[in-house]
Amino acid sequence: MKDLFAVIMLSGIYGLLSASFFVAMDAVDVAFTEAAVGAGISTLLMLVVITMTGRKEKPTRHKPISALFVVIITGGLLIYGTLDMPYFGAADAPIHNHTSPRYINDSMQEIGIPNIVTSVLASYRAFDTFGEVVVIFTAGIGVLAMLSVARRKEDEDDEIASINDSMHQQHLVIRIVAKMLIPFILLFALYVQFHGDFGPGGGFQAGVIFAAAIILYAMLFGLATARRVINQTFIQLIAAIGVLLYGCVGLVSLMNGGNFFDYNVLSSDPIAGQHLGILIIEWGVGCTVASVMVIIFFNFAGRRQFQSLKKQTKHTESSK
Repeated sequence: MKDLFAVIMLSGIYGLLSASFFVAMDAVDVAFTEAAVGAGISTLLMLVVITMTGRKEKPTRHKPISALFVVIITGGLLIYGTLDMPYFGAADAPIHNHTSPRYINDSMQEIGIPNIVTSVLASYRAFDTFGEVVVIFTAGIGVLAMLSVARRKEDEDDEIASINDSMHQQHLVIRIVAKMLIPFILLFALYVQFHGDFGPGGGFQAGVIFAAAIILYAMLFGLATARRVINQTFIQLIAAIGVLLYGCVGLVSLMNGGNFFDYNVLSSDPIAGQHLGILIIEWGVGCTVASVMVIIFFNFAGRRQFQSLKKQTKHTESSK
């Protein structure tokens, strides 16, 4: 178990170093996401999963031959699909001769914002980014379906009572420092959200930073306290609204006579239409990413706490 914890911590350190490399290569947008997800939330979720896992593996009652067959076939098709791709770093690759020069030379005139990364993700590849947001939303729904537990009222009361042994009463200094830092983290998330047009940032980066602040609050002040502050139904609603907000921009573009996610038709001035469309879809991305991150954490941590309460209840009943 100690070796496993060491591997997880090393993976978190690797994510932090990767974020530093991205900063050195002027890819600050990617560095934000790598630092928040790779070094932060992913490491935390792996630690939560380990605490939920038993010491002994349950005996397998079925032979997953069909699943293994599907994985082999899918892997073979993916490898076959890469055979026609150009070699990594090849100077004659289409991306170096056609795609990248187009974005670098024409994005400022067509989109009107200095951040080329935002131009590519939010305008040129808006449909692909919409697919990514839908995948993130689907992941959150999948976690809800697999880990949601129907709790009784007495279980809720036991969980709230367990706050007395929580971390925030044992580490008062950390609690005070967190109270001072969390508002600034949330403010920085809003800055990253609305500054993505002109500098590093955007909906993905802002969403994970906002979720990291909420997760930090839940870790230090207790999961039950965080549930009373942050309504879970409201968080799930925000996740769905973010996807709908993104998709509605494409529908409005179609109704105005343009293509799907053609922001030029959103205003009489094409550049103003681009700015408006990017602002709305980035806000939808930020809402969905932040909400799904919070949903995943609360479900993992809540199931772990629920299982520990059940074990404590069984132990108490057996001792009586």
